[in-house]
Formats: sequence, C-alpha cells, structure tokens
Amino acid sequence: MPLPHRGRGSRLAGSRVASTSLPRDTAHSPEHAQRLTRRRHFSEQVPPGPEPQADFRSGKWRQERAGGDARDSRRSARAGMGSRHRICSREEIVIPCASDNDSGSVDLQLSNLEDVKKDASSLELTDSDISDIAGLPQESLTDSFRRLTQQGPLSEPIVERLIQSIQEFFNGDLQSELEKLTFLRSLSSLSRALPYDETVGAFIHSHIEDIVHILNMLVEEELLQYLFSPVHQEVFVTIADLSYQDVHLLLGSEDRADFFSLLTKSIITLPPVKTLTQLEEIVPSGSYNTESLYRQTLQAFSEMLQSLVVKDPHLENLNTIFKQMDPWLQSTKDHERERATVSMAEVLKCSSRHLSLKLPLQFQRLGRLVALMALLCGDPVKEVAEEAAEGTHYLLHITLRLKYVTHDKKNHPSLRRAMKKCQELLELYSIKQFYSCPFKIAQVFEVFLNSNELCQFVMTILDGLKNLKHPCTQKSAGELLITLVKNAESRFEKVPEIMGVICARLSIISQPRVRQQIINTVSLFISRPKYTDIVISHLLCHPVPYDRHLAELWRTLDVKLPSTTWILWRLLRKLQKCHNAPTHEKMAYMAVAATDALYEVFVGNRLRAATFRLFPQLLMTLLIQIHHSIGLTMSDVAIPSGLYTEQEMSSQVTPLCFAIQATKTLLLRTLCWQEFNIMEKNKGWTLLEGKDGHLQGISLLANALLERNHLFANKIMYLLVPLLNRGNDKHKLTSAGFFVELLQSPVARRLPSIYSIARLKDWLHHGNNVFKTLALKGLHYLTRHQEMREGIKSLLPCILDLLCETDEKIVLLAIQILLQLVETMDFTTLTAMMKILFSLFGDVRPDVHRFSMTLFGASIKSVKYTDKKGIENQVLDSLVPLLLYSQDENDAVAEESRQVLTICAQFLKWKLPQEVYCKDPWYIRCGKVGKVCKFFGKKMQGES
Repeated sequence: MPLPHRGRGSRLAGSRVASTSLPRDTAHSPEHAQRLTRRRHFSEQVPPGPEPQADFRSGKWRQERAGGDARDSRRSARAGMGSRHRICSREEIVIPCASDNDSGSVDLQLSNLEDVKKDASSLELTDSDISDIAGLPQESLTDSFRRLTQQGPLSEPIVERLIQSIQEFFNGDLQSELEKLTFLRSLSSLSRALPYDETVGAFIHSHIEDIVHILNMLVEEELLQYLFSPVHQEVFVTIADLSYQDVHLLLGSEDRADFFSLLTKSIITLPPVKTLTQLEEIVPSGSYNTESLYRQTLQAFSEMLQSLVVKDPHLENLNTIFKQMDPWLQSTKDHERERATVSMAEVLKCSSRHLSLKLPLQFQRLGRLVALMALLCGDPVKEVAEEAAEGTHYLLHITLRLKYVTHDKKNHPSLRRAMKKCQELLELYSIKQFYSCPFKIAQVFEVFLNSNELCQFVMTILDGLKNLKHPCTQKSAGELLITLVKNAESRFEKVPEIMGVICARLSIISQPRVRQQIINTVSLFISRPKYTDIVISHLLCHPVPYDRHLAELWRTLDVKLPSTTWILWRLLRKLQKCHNAPTHEKMAYMAVAATDALYEVFVGNRLRAATFRLFPQLLMTLLIQIHHSIGLTMSDVAIPSGLYTEQEMSSQVTPLCFAIQATKTLLLRTLCWQEFNIMEKNKGWTLLEGKDGHLQGISLLANALLERNHLFANKIMYLLVPLLNRGNDKHKLTSAGFFVELLQSPVARRLPSIYSIARLKDWLHHGNNVFKTLALKGLHYLTRHQEMREGIKSLLPCILDLLCETDEKIVLLAIQILLQLVETMDFTTLTAMMKILFSLFGDVRPDVHRFSMTLFGASIKSVKYTDKKGIENQVLDSLVPLLLYSQDENDAVAEESRQVLTICAQFLKWKLPQEVYCKDPWYIRCGKVGKVCKFFGKKMQGES
C-alpha cells in the first residue's frame, strides 16, 4: 500500500489532523512532483509578491528545474510584466527586471532628475525613494499572513488528541516510517492552534528541546537511507510550520544551531540525482520515485529556510542562514554548490519580498554575501551562475533597503549620490550582461558597502583564489578584486590583513592574467598615500631573499607615473630611518628587507623615472647601508620571531650582499655604466665591503661620478649638505667621505662658507681622526679654488697644530694644504710654521720627513725681502741637519735635502760646492767631505 503524502496547500490550509487516513498525494512520478511543487510553492504561508520578478536563467534551465524548484510561478508572474518600471518620486533608482523574451536591453526610465542635476545635496531622502523600486513587493506583512488564520480553528478535542499523540511519541520510540510521519504531521497540525490556544503554546514551548532532540535523531537516521522515504521532507515541513508561528527550532541555542547545521548538511551532501537514481535501481525504494522525492525534499528545505526570513525585521535569521550556507556556497562539488546556491537565492527572494526592517539590524556580513554571490555568478556550472544571478538581483533590493534604514540622517546627500551612481551604472548594462559579468556587480554594490563590508568583500574574493579546480573562478575573483579596489578608492580598513592574504595566495595562482590583476590590486593600494606605508611595511615583513612570488610583485608593480616617486621615496625612508639607530645595537630587519625590496624594484625597472629622480638619495642611502652591513651576518640582525626556521637561514646570505647587489643594480639601471666599470676594474666593490677600505671605495665611486656624470655628482653634493651631521657615525662618515670628494667640482665654489669651510673646521676638532683626515682632504680640494683660499687662511692655526699629530695621513694632508697657502702667509705665521717643520726633519716617517723639508724650502722662498733678516738664523740652523740628511739612505729624503740646501744657499747668497750634490756616500769619498766641511766652516765663521 503506497504511503500517503501531502500537498503543501492542504497542509497549510489547516485540513490536517493526527490521523494518517487523510488523503495524501503520493510521489509516483516527476510530473506529479512538478504539480505538487507548484501547489506547495503557492501556499499561503509564503505568499508570492504581486509584482513580477526577474529570472535571468535560460529557458532550458527553467524547464529542467520546474519540477523541484517551483519555477512555474515565475512564468505566470512574468506574464503581466511591462517593459518600463516606475521608480522613485524625486530621484528614481532603477532596479530593472527582465522578461523571458528580454533580448538583452532594458528600457530604463528616469523622471524628475532635473532637481538632482541642479543640486543633489539639497534634496531630502524619503522612504518613498526606496519603497517604489521595481521588483520589491507591495503587499504588507499583515495582508500576507491574514490568510493564514482565515480557516476555522482546530476544535478542542482535535487539539487534545494531537497533544496526546505527540506526548506518546515523547515517551516512546519512533520505529516505523508511519510512526515518524504521524508524529511530524501531528506536530505540524498542532502548530495551527498556537495563535489562539495558550495550552498548545505552553505545551510546545515546554517541549522544544524534546522536539529538537527527536527531529535530530530522525535526520541522523535518514542520512543512512539516502532519501528513500519522505521523513526527511516532513522534518523540513514541520520546522517551517512551527517557524511561521514564531516557534523556531533552529535558532536560539548552540544545540539548535548544531541541529540547523545537521539539517543543512543532510540535504546539501546528498549524492547527485543521477547517483540516487542508480542507487534506486540497486536498492528499490518501493512506491517512491527517488528523483521526485529528492526534488520535493530540496524544495521543502528551501521553504523551511524561507519561513525563517518572512518575519525577520532585524535580518538576524538571514544572518544565521547565511552562516550555515556559507561553506556550501564554496563547495568544490558542483552538485553541493548548486543546491546551496538555489536555496540561498530562494531565501534572498523571499526576504526581499517581505522586508520590514527595524533597528538594530543584525546582518553584519553583507560584504561577504555579495562577494560569494558575485563569484557564483561566474561559476563554470551554468545553472549555478544563473541561480546566483537571480539571487544577486534580490540581494540588491535588500541592500538598498538596508542602507536606507541604517544610513545617518545627516548624510542624505551621500546616500543619494550612491543611489545615483548605482542607477547610472545600471543604465550602462542590460540585465543579462550585468549579471553575466561578475565584475560589474562589484561596481554596483561598491557604492553601498561601508569600509568593513568592503574588507569582507575583498577577503572573500581572495578566498575564491584558492579554487584550483575551476580556473574561471580565479578569473572572476581577479576581475572582482581589481574592479572593487579601483572604485572604492580609500575606504578600506584592515589593509595589512588584505595584503597578508594576497601574499599567501600568489603562490597558488597560475594564470598570468589573474596574477597580474592581484599585483595590480597591490599597486592600487600602494599608490594611495593613505595606504603606502601600511602596504610597504607588510611586504617587508617576509623572509629575505624574497621568494619568486614576492620578487615578482616588487618587480611588476604597475603604478601611474605621478605616484612612482612617492612610493619609492616611502620605501627609501623605511631604510633611512634604520640608519639613525646606535651602531652597537643589532641591525633592524627592516633595513635588510627594504634593501632587498629596492633591489627587486630596480630589477623590475617599473619605477624607472622615480629611480632617476631619486638617484642621489638612493645611492647615498645604499652606501650607508653597505657601511652598516660590513662584517655582519644574519645573526646580527634583529629578525622578528617566527620569520625563519633554522633550516631556512642560509649562512651565505648577509646584509652586505643585499646592499652591494642593490647598489650595483642602481648604477646599471640609471645608465652609470662607466662608473660601474671603474668600480669593477679598480676592485671598488671589494674596497666598499672592507672595514678599512670602505672610504677608499667611496672615494673611488665619487670620483668616477665626478668624472663621468657631473649632473648626478652635483645633485649628490647639494643633497649631502643638510645630511652631513645626521645619523650615527657610520652614516656621517660615508656621507662625509663622498661629500669631500665632490668638493673638487667647480660647483663647490658656489657653496656658502657655512656649508663648506665651516663644516670642515668642525671636523678638524672632531675626536675621530678619520673626520680630521676628511676635513683636511676637503680643505686641500677647496684650496684649488682661488676664491676660497681667503676663507681657509683663517684655519691656519688649527692646521699648524695638526703638524704635531701622530697620524701620518693628517700630517701629510696638513703639509699639502700649507704648501698651497704658504705664499699668502704673514711673516709671523711663516716663522711659527718653520719652527714646527724644523722639528720634523728627523721624523722617522719618511714621507713626513721629506715633505716637511719641502714645505720648509717653500717657506724660505715665500719670505719677503724686508723680512729675510728675521728668519736668517732659522735658515742657518737648518743647514747642518739638511747636509746630514742629504746622505740619508732614503733616496727621496736625500734628494729633497739637497734641493732645500740649494734654496737655503740662494737665500744666504752662498754658492755651494759641487761636492754637496754628490750622491755617493761620503765615507768612500773622504776628500769631498773635507771640502764640504771646510766650506761650511768658513761661511759660518764669516756669518758670526
């Protein structure tokens, strides 16, 4: 005997009782299922809205789904649809709908927009601006539910029998299918008495936990049978009946939420219909047609979900449903994703028809829902895409209402502008085109999403990039992401989290176009000043050297020309700030990461114009980084915890190698090929890497620039003027070393004295001898500019004091400067200097010895005729030492002594014997020695 089954119309009209002898329809065929579904769909508990609704699916799809998804009602609803839709009274917002024969174009009518064009901000936004949107139901909730109670109430005996029957089931076990169905139908019938019978209300509310427990057990049992009985369907029907009477078995507690999850899983995870049919052939199901039963059960599940949102003024139930459906909407199995999409579309349709929103609204996941539906609109399964498109249509209705209710009353113009933009976008696309191109959904919804919802949208889209099974989903995600970020401008929050997900997803995106779209998204964020530092900081928090995905990101940044300098400058500043730290502390990891990032940017050469513009700053910052990195390993870097594992840390990677490779690449990208070659040929890079040779390498590179590229050299000189006293000692030394070499340039004479001579004077008194050396070197270069010598003369006392230094370089540089200035010295300075020089004649340092004699001879030459008497004694005192040093074993010293002797003789108007100039040792030329001694003895006696 076939098991009785009910049509939804009779059940909802109130004709059921506990007895199972009531006439039922039996699921014998798919055609019967279609008729049954139509009756259930047109039930009075979920009344259809009187206005036509859009269906963007193909005719074939509608026909195939008619049996299980109640699509016939849509056809009849479309029959009276006109081609034009009236909208807002002041400024109309068009939410177009399409008919079956819509050829792809929609006639959008605007009215009364003149006021808006004149001054949109002066208009007030009223509820009529939203309520008249095409597609929204005009039937009130009161009217919708009035029909639920039009039929007579249950008699008291029937109520008592129903309660008694249900109570018996509470105390016993439901073994047979007949008992299960009787329990479910009795409970459903009893729900009719809830509005007017307090006893029924008290009974049901006191046994909710029992009811949930029994239903949970029934569903778990049905999961083992793969839908070969109508019990599964009856569970959904019963829950829906109770929900319509505000008895919610799926909401309010953790146990009910688990039950809701189980119900959802029980229907979504059923095998495909084809598999169920094959199972039926293996295990006959008796009088039930498996396919029909499946479709009826799916429809019952959908209507159960709808029953939760018919009266949902705070959208709390919609939020709960979406939470349950969320993972299934992203399922990798096509049939699961299709069921979830169909159900969600029906829920959105029902919710849009019965909206009566009140604050506070509990739906906090709008951005995620929009993103998921947009991704599904690009689903490779055509049926899924069409269902998602329809659901998105209703979601737009809901969004408009939601934003109207929640918007700040002070921001009427803002909301009106958003609606105006939405309307303009909808005018550009036909409905079919609009929903067949998911990225256009992002354009329309973006105007209504707040910063938090935008973040939800982006994070959801990025999750869609994980879908490796369907490349088209990745493609849709890329389009949606780039479109939203372009349009939303600077309204995003949680940008670091977004960047984190993007970096994590790059490794799984194989499609070049999608990869570039994701990189372009990063480019959009980084090019907006509000986010530049945030994005750069996050990208720098990755292990170096960067993997190929992050390297590609840095190399292929697609930024408009006006933003390139700003981005490169902010990246450079990250590195520069690290150079202010004390040298005894560990190097900041940010310094190493920023250096590697600069290298990748130079390699990619996408920021070429900015690289040329910032060349002086880039070169000096990298040279300073080289100085800081000398002798360091990665263990000397303050690496954030968890960034590396011990296996990942390579001993061959050092901060210095990053700085050197970045500097080399910078020179090549800025066409400094000759300078690069000079460094290569003269082992300049090796000098730069050495602790003792670093300043020599700096000097070599500075001179190469000065020789080959005057423009860059002069720009660097002016850049260094304000930087010379900034940063720590390594920062100052590198800057000073480069600056000093550039003082050879003719442009240096234009520098005000305060930035050149005064700065060098300060270094002369520095406690670090390297700074004294650099100061003297700079003064030596400046003495070549005649106009600057006068200013340098004021430093002569300081320079003379340096002749007594123990550092040979300092003494020799001081002598070189004095040689340039000796002709301009006054007599007092000259005599003081000669005394000091005379004391250096016996210096053990050969060069000091030789050049002190050279300067002594130059001093004698520069004495004016009137002052000659004043230094005559000094000259006489120097003769014997000079004579002795003419026989020095150092040929250079001996030769210099003989030359200075000649100068002294000329000063004294003596004619020296030729034996004085003899280069042979005197101990083998004793006769010559005697002549020399006799000459000097005679002359000295005459002088005395």
